[in-house]
Amino acid sequence: GSSLRVWRRTQAAGENAIIIKIFSEDGMGKVVEIPADMTARDLCQFLVYKNHCVDNNSWALVEHHPALGLERCLEDHELVVQVQASMTSESKFLFRKNYAKYEFFKNPLNFFPEQMVALCQETSGTIPPSQLLQNFLNSSSCPEIQGYLYVKEMGRKSWKKLYVFLRRSGLYFSTKGTSKEPRHLQLLADLEDSNVFTVITGRKLHNAPTDFEFCIKPNKVRNEVKELRMLCAEDEQSRTCWMTAFRLFKYGILLYQNYKIPQQRKTLLSHFSAPVRSVSENSLVAMDFSGRIGRVIDNPVEAQSAAMEEGHAWRKRSQRMNILGSPSPLHASSLIIHRTQLWFHGRLSREESHKMINQQGRVDGMFLLRDSQSNPKAFVLTLCHHQKIKHFQILLCEEDGQMFLSLDDGATKFTDLIQLVEFYVLNRGVLPCKLKHPCTTVAL
Repeated sequence: GSSLRVWRRTQAAGENAIIIKIFSEDGMGKVVEIPADMTARDLCQFLVYKNHCVDNNSWALVEHHPALGLERCLEDHELVVQVQASMTSESKFLFRKNYAKYEFFKNPLNFFPEQMVALCQETSGTIPPSQLLQNFLNSSSCPEIQGYLYVKEMGRKSWKKLYVFLRRSGLYFSTKGTSKEPRHLQLLADLEDSNVFTVITGRKLHNAPTDFEFCIKPNKVRNEVKELRMLCAEDEQSRTCWMTAFRLFKYGILLYQNYKIPQQRKTLLSHFSAPVRSVSENSLVAMDFSGRIGRVIDNPVEAQSAAMEEGHAWRKRSQRMNILGSPSPLHASSLIIHRTQLWFHGRLSREESHKMINQQGRVDGMFLLRDSQSNPKAFVLTLCHHQKIKHFQILLCEEDGQMFLSLDDGATKFTDLIQLVEFYVLNRGVLPCKLKHPCTTVAL
């Protein structure tokens, strides 16, 4: 496939190769040699291929600036070497999931609240919802995003609440209330040689009025915080709206092409969204022992089905053992079988689970499972729905002397967490939505 071509191309790059270092979320780094014309998408494909992750097009390369407390996902078409040229020695690339990269193409109305979208020329012109994305992608039309933002004064600690307009030509504020007359508009930031970043340091560092900070950083700025255009929205939805609109105005139809490419490349792997291997098993390979001699399974699709069969076989074995005298179907294997799953994160805290979901995109159906901090015998399902993160406790329950797991007080019972996840992927049950996108980390 294309990832194999990418890998061969990197090997053939030879003298034109550039060396870059990429970090996974566990802080481990990996040095890779890439050709000068490699895009962020190609590099993600290369890492997917080398690390045997399942490629469901939700991997992203993140530009991370610890000194400034900023990060952003690179767009798929951006040249990695060019981006690296604008980074300092402390800055680094991270490889992680981002399920929200193109979510606005699927659900534009969730991203662009009606009151925030208008047409530049008209004082009260609104855009019909069906025309929303066409207006953004059509470079001859002039939509704008409007609303109040807190704007940090350059080089000072104070913030001002201003009525702001984002257009293709830049970010402006009104010197007279909400007036959009040209004589009342002043330029705050240019889109051309800048990028939009999420602020990840928390509100204390910049004395921000809310938690929903973002920033427009000119590409030439290295470590000068006073050169950054710091902004703050009232809530998560409006911050997402401003940042998404910035990307659409800056890259236009290129974003739509980026979104469409993987859909046109209907490879075998795209049908398997569940991960093939976990972080803890990263040094292992899938083996097939069904014949007289064992063999390594190279095909990720076959490895996927082998892993599932093994899980079912394990479950059957434990159920047979119950018949042979174990007092309950919740055998010891049922309490550890989930630890190999990529959606299980062990003793992750509530705060860390929030951070992980925020970093990987905050879309409906994102989930992870973890050990409960308050009850050592319980687990917690952490689920994202409508930009909110909710937690559901999974408890051990007993019936007729047999132990089960349940998150709805025993109405629906499961022998292990894998069975529970499989059920809620297909059925909503008591949850606000089905489980869709597992939060995973990968060891490079």
